[in-house]
Amino acid sequence: MIQVRNLTKYYGDLAAIQDVSFTVEKGEVLGFLGPNAAGKTTTMRILTGFLPPSSGTARVAGYDVLTDSLEVRRRIGYLPETVPLYPEMTVWSYLNFVARLRGVEKREKRVAEVMEICHVDDHANVLIGKLSKGYRQRVGLAQALVHDPEVLILDEPTLGLDPKQIIEVRELIRSLGGERTIILSTHILPEVSQTCQRVLIINEGRIVAEDTPERLTARLKGAERIYLEVANPSPQVEAELARIEGVTAVESKGDGSYEVECALGVDRRPEIAATAVRHGWGLLEMRPMGMSLEEIFLKLTTE
Repeated sequence: MIQVRNLTKYYGDLAAIQDVSFTVEKGEVLGFLGPNAAGKTTTMRILTGFLPPSSGTARVAGYDVLTDSLEVRRRIGYLPETVPLYPEMTVWSYLNFVARLRGVEKREKRVAEVMEICHVDDHANVLIGKLSKGYRQRVGLAQALVHDPEVLILDEPTLGLDPKQIIEVRELIRSLGGERTIILSTHILPEVSQTCQRVLIINEGRIVAEDTPERLTARLKGAERIYLEVANPSPQVEAELARIEGVTAVESKGDGSYEVECALGVDRRPEIAATAVRHGWGLLEMRPMGMSLEEIFLKLTTE
């Protein structure tokens, strides 16, 4: 559905993005993750046809964003970081206005549908300027959906919302997944892990990782970590675990639980279990631990 190849954009001598390449399949929800000023918004603006690349190509549904920008825009619903709303208009009149600009047939029916999808139908006659930020964000999402696009591009959709509003908008995005191809651009880590099937991480204008959250975790571990819980903890537990060959660190988490870090390459769990039995610790649980998405993000954007 979306193919990006060697995309580069310069502002004067400054490269905002360099040789960015990725694909997004039909019906996939891709998390486009990176710190502020990493190149996320520049990439989104190129994909939506609002900004020409310096070099490289990007295609949406087979159409080139540079030479077929009108066709691309017909197929994309875009929610920018700053939602283009008119505070003096009601929700219904604004969405009807957008639908008319988009050339939507049976406008009133489609506006009613997107208001229901985005849960703003009970605010149809309320002035946008009177809405909470959470509801304004819903209206912004409704305008991105009003022409029934194949692709949704959402740039920081929960920025500035309170926790309750964030949960509501995330649930709405999840409900749209599968029906449409979605790119979710964000620097908020839980956003990606809770809504996206695949993660693309950008830093300083370059793609530094691309995979599912689970595969990124497995691939980027610098060491194996094991969670251990015993019934009879004592100060000797850490010392005995540290003596096991290949164990590089042991950290007590309290209440008889420990995190054991081991060098890559050999499964140390059999020896850890044998040590626990030998010393009568009463082994309750032992399982491998993966890196969190937060740890992966920090590792890739600070190296």
